[in-house]
Amino acid sequence: MTRSFNIRLLLVLFCVRIATSYNILVILSHPGKSHVHVFAPMIRELGQRGHKVTVVTHVPVKDISTVNVKEILIGEPMVEVLSFSDVSPSRVFTAFQGPFLISSFAHQSCVDGLSHPAFQSFLRERHSFDVILYEFFNTNCYFGLTNKYKAPFIGLSTCGMMPWHANWFGSPQNPSVHQVLFTGFSQPMTFLDRVENTIEQIVSTFWYKYEMETSGRKYSKKYIGEEAANPQDASLFLVNTHHTLHGARPLTPSIIEVGGIHVHNKEVKKLPPLLGEWIDEADDGVIYFSFGSMIKGETLTEEKKKAFTGAFSRLSQRVLWKWENETMMNKPNNVMIQKWMPQYDILCNPKVKVFIGHGGLLGTIEAINCGVPMIVMPQFGDQVFNARYLENNGGGLVLPLHEVTEDNLYKALKILLSPESQKKAKELSARFSDRPMSPMDTAIYWIEHVVRHKGAAHMRSATIDLPFYQYFLIDVLTFLAVVLLAAGYIASKTIKFSLRLMTKTNKTKAKLS
Repeated sequence: MTRSFNIRLLLVLFCVRIATSYNILVILSHPGKSHVHVFAPMIRELGQRGHKVTVVTHVPVKDISTVNVKEILIGEPMVEVLSFSDVSPSRVFTAFQGPFLISSFAHQSCVDGLSHPAFQSFLRERHSFDVILYEFFNTNCYFGLTNKYKAPFIGLSTCGMMPWHANWFGSPQNPSVHQVLFTGFSQPMTFLDRVENTIEQIVSTFWYKYEMETSGRKYSKKYIGEEAANPQDASLFLVNTHHTLHGARPLTPSIIEVGGIHVHNKEVKKLPPLLGEWIDEADDGVIYFSFGSMIKGETLTEEKKKAFTGAFSRLSQRVLWKWENETMMNKPNNVMIQKWMPQYDILCNPKVKVFIGHGGLLGTIEAINCGVPMIVMPQFGDQVFNARYLENNGGGLVLPLHEVTEDNLYKALKILLSPESQKKAKELSARFSDRPMSPMDTAIYWIEHVVRHKGAAHMRSATIDLPFYQYFLIDVLTFLAVVLLAAGYIASKTIKFSLRLMTKTNKTKAKLS
């Protein structure tokens, strides 16, 4: 009996996969909550899988189930509350303002975070890490940690790729087809769209290189005591995008799309009783309206409030409206207002038919995941970019807030409530979810792959090391041009000489005859 038990135990142990635990350092330098919320589930999952994770962040990532995760809090989260009067209605102005705005955030977050006593205390301790994960957003001021700990590093992007990212990994960024994150155009782009996109690409890349990167190197040397690592030496880049939303484009093997990672295995919870009953009793469905946590709906102008309430009152559907006040003047009977609502749980309720939002990537991905079409009223940042790609892929309509009237809002809602639009949203959801591995499993596999293969240099594109003139074949084209010109010159001289010789020969024959 004992011998048989021992044999079975040995067989079980033989079959058990022995996991390797790695020491992982994660740097989330931007204090915005929405940025941290993208990769917080991945950090917790790394801990659940046995890895020891240290997180430098302004925003806590741990919950009651978190294990093997140590937080180093380096300040308070950014206060992200705006009114509509703070946002410019000009799309072009907002686009070109983008790189300058995030640059100002970088200075503040670098100085406050790097000088924080908790971070400086961490630097004085003795640590060893197998890999470092940085958010690649608006600064390189923490990149000196790579040289301090002599570890490979991986980039994280909570949004699409910034204009300067593709070049770091040898991936093409062609402004004729690849839209800059701060812009947002219908496809295909017109000539003027491509002109604007090209200028935005040049301006944004220049501003990062000569402002954000330069100041980041100074901060790294001052506060960490090490030169900032070259981002082109990064082993991997995990990006919160997916080609079913943001379009197909050529990516090098080191750029991995993990769009939707924040909704991986996210449980749809039961709604509060009052809210749940109100939705269940909506025979014709529900429309959910929220501008997220950053913009207060109550700051809408009276004209826009009337447009919304007027359009909603004409519908047979019920409307859930995130509204920061206890009351609303002239609120239609089919509208319920609340200061806060569990957005994902609402969107995944089968009664919800349309989502009116501002186009933040987290909310957009949640709507896609739940199969709900959107009316997007983008305000700033990457929201126009997300909105246009969503529209291009059949997931909704773009309706700028400054263009909203009661009639065009009502018409937009009726279009998205139609069976055809509902079907397109479900089809987009199916494409978005149809992958060989979940975004979470994909991200963790590649992080572990980088550690297992000591930085995974085999994934590095050779184009990264090519100088400008070689990448664009300027030297080859110049050489070929010289050869062709020389060949043409020689051929021309040869033909002229032959013609002169023939002419001279003919004259000589004529004289002799």
